[in-house]
Amino acid sequence: MTITHYPKNQSSNGGEEEEISHECKELLLSLPKEKGWRTSHLYKYQEFWCQAIEIQSIVSFQRHFQASDNDVVLATIPKSGTTWLKALAFAIVNRKRFALENNHPLLTSNPHDLVPFFEYKLYANRQLLDLSNLPHPRLFGTHLPFPSLPDSIKKSGCRVVYICRNPFDTFISSWHFLNKIDPGSKAPMSLDEAFEMYCKGVIGFGPFWDHMLGYWKESIGRPHKVLFLKYEDLKEDVTFHLKKLAEFLGFPFSLEEERAGDVEKIAKLCSFENMKELEVNKAGKSIKYFENKALFRKGEVGDWVNYLTPRMVEQLAKVVEEKLGSSGLSFKVFS
Repeated sequence: MTITHYPKNQSSNGGEEEEISHECKELLLSLPKEKGWRTSHLYKYQEFWCQAIEIQSIVSFQRHFQASDNDVVLATIPKSGTTWLKALAFAIVNRKRFALENNHPLLTSNPHDLVPFFEYKLYANRQLLDLSNLPHPRLFGTHLPFPSLPDSIKKSGCRVVYICRNPFDTFISSWHFLNKIDPGSKAPMSLDEAFEMYCKGVIGFGPFWDHMLGYWKESIGRPHKVLFLKYEDLKEDVTFHLKKLAEFLGFPFSLEEERAGDVEKIAKLCSFENMKELEVNKAGKSIKYFENKALFRKGEVGDWVNYLTPRMVEQLAKVVEEKLGSSGLSFKVFS
């Protein structure tokens, strides 16, 4: 079987302004901005924060993408299990095409190459690809908040799977990740400075609480449309949630498959430990600007206790309670 290959991202560590169109530059002039984590500024576009070059890709995505009823969109807030979810969904949907035992595409391709981001790959570099000939079901990824998804996704029969992670671990993972990237002349951001920005909501695709609540409310109102997953739940019982994910996607495991151990095989194939050791995930860049090896750090629940001071814990806990407390959305923060 052949695998769909998407254009490779051009690597870059800066100079983003040079790639931005005149139209996008005009838009940026009208947007609120704050100091960025990795770039000079983050801009507030449609009530969430993102980089200038991302806005250009997002606008193109919103204008041009046409969803099909059997599309699958994997939506995440950054550093919440995106790579893992892409691997799991790809393996589930394609298990009839690719044998799980050997020569599986996930052994030689990074999940972000198999399930491309709208904003980092398909609509990046001012390109417009013909996506109509891709094999169905088409799998895509995005970090966009639910309100900013194109209407064709929100109004069609396509399914949306969302995963997020407790805000404490998400913050630490984001800080480590963004400081691993070569920022050119920009010095690494201190933990204290990053923390204050995070608590104000100023982080890529944040505020985190709005991002989470957008998908949370949709999953409650339209459970057939949006499946809401938590990273900690998957870590605790991956088999249960794998079957739940497969059912939602329309590819439930048969009794024969369960008896043959296919659920466990997919869990093992997509496990953090397995994927981190694959050569394809130790080199190259599958997402623009980001080295594959930076995608795999620890994958643990509760690592934040090694970094946050009691004052920080109290401050972030207060933010979480204020923003999420009345929603019914809660997180496990210890392993």
